[in-house]
Amino acid sequence: MKNIFKKIFLMAGALYLLSSCGNKLDLFPQNDLTPDKAYANVEGYTAVLAKIYGSLALGGNAGDGEPDISGLDGGSQISFIRPFFNLQELPTDEAVVAWNDQTIKDFHNLSWTSADPFIKGAYARPIWNIALINEFIRESSDAKLAERGITGADASNIANMISEVRFLRAFNYWVAMDLFGKYSFLTEADPSGTTPVEKSAAEIFQYIESELLEVENSLPETSVYGRVNKHAARALLARLYLNAKTYIGQEKYNEAATYAKKVIDAGFSLHSEYYQLFQADNHLHTNEIIWSIACDGLMTQGHGNTTFLVHAAAGDDVADYNVLGGWAGYRATKGLSSKFYAGNATTTNDRRALFTTSVFKIDPVANEIPDVSDFKNGVHVKKWTNNYISGRKGNDVNENFTDTDFPVFRLAEMHLIYAEAVLRGASTGDAGTALNLINALRVRAYGNSSGNISASDMTLQFILDERARELYWEGHRRTDLIRYDQLTTDTYLWAWKGGVQGGRGVDPKYKLFPVPAEARTVNPNLTQTPGY
Repeated sequence: MKNIFKKIFLMAGALYLLSSCGNKLDLFPQNDLTPDKAYANVEGYTAVLAKIYGSLALGGNAGDGEPDISGLDGGSQISFIRPFFNLQELPTDEAVVAWNDQTIKDFHNLSWTSADPFIKGAYARPIWNIALINEFIRESSDAKLAERGITGADASNIANMISEVRFLRAFNYWVAMDLFGKYSFLTEADPSGTTPVEKSAAEIFQYIESELLEVENSLPETSVYGRVNKHAARALLARLYLNAKTYIGQEKYNEAATYAKKVIDAGFSLHSEYYQLFQADNHLHTNEIIWSIACDGLMTQGHGNTTFLVHAAAGDDVADYNVLGGWAGYRATKGLSSKFYAGNATTTNDRRALFTTSVFKIDPVANEIPDVSDFKNGVHVKKWTNNYISGRKGNDVNENFTDTDFPVFRLAEMHLIYAEAVLRGASTGDAGTALNLINALRVRAYGNSSGNISASDMTLQFILDERARELYWEGHRRTDLIRYDQLTTDTYLWAWKGGVQGGRGVDPKYKLFPVPAEARTVNPNLTQTPGY
């Protein structure tokens, strides 16, 4: 099923070619083909749907070379996974980069500005995706379908697609709200070419919530791999509600526990081997993975998806990652490894500690990172690989692009959301269930009950640390540290936080990213984030 949907994505390049948006942000994508041609039949709708999904895996129809938005790098700046990772992980203890590419080091230093090109790309991608989705919905009205002679089962199929793209639109708005707070806003009710208005975080939160609640029951129970179903909607609702106090100043822990439990009770189970969730054949593990962004070494060749996550962590140890060349760039700080290793210990029984390769080991001295630019300094992460259980090579015979999918939602996260919501006072859950859910993660991690905790051990700080152990390098850490008020304060320090080796607190404005200066130039409706 994974390969079938990827082949459909290739159709999108032929049926729905998109030109660039010039150097402007917040513009609707323009079709090289007219809507009547692009949406002439159900196959055309399916191809555009594939493009909508594909916009999360690639920066453009031809990968990096023809980016959807010109003026930015298709691999590093306007793809989805890589910019999302950079903004969610680099400002935290979980990632630090050796490169000197433009402003990339400003992220770990928590010192970025509104002129940052990486932030510009991260701001542009969601609204571009949303514009594409809005157009799809407009072209899927009953009147449009009747006009094109699309009826019966084909029309019903397209109606089901609308629920999918509404979820994807809500997901893109969640990403934007989490990163920027207030954000550009458009729906299918806005005519093509409309200049987006700006909506507050509270307004966007309410919109996301209402959209997800509406599509929850219209989405299918099961779906073709790579496409969303109702469990993805419930997982996003659980995540949204857990962070509601950050977003809108209101606690919604009851709702967070309720929706996490809906997913937990839906028949998913924890996969037995943690490391296999992040390798090339992870599409086999849908018992735990609720929804993934599909990536393939042949069909989604780009440097902004999991190809980046694998290559950037590899150096001379490429054989461990099953790729040809390492980029020698990203590592973690001792702040992450200390969640697994006591003191200066170099061994742990927690099998989630994927930090040792054939070349790099846990090193009490180098892990302190005396020199950020030296790739040898830091904790080397071997979580994302292009390995197969069988040991075979990847689909790309040149060993450049990876086959590893990016899990957006996993059952393990729902365990953690439920437990944290209960600890924060949710009356819709109970402490005994929460403890059992956490210990289920620990049994998988240790291979037995030796890592299990008692009720007295399960504090909020323990849950934050357990989220780091379970979810590192999956795009959660910045959001988590903000929720615990540890991102910008001096309550918790790590190497080079704020640009100094010992770490320091920074201005709280860095909890949110600024609206790019160019976006404000082309759209007078946008205002700047306070402090920038």
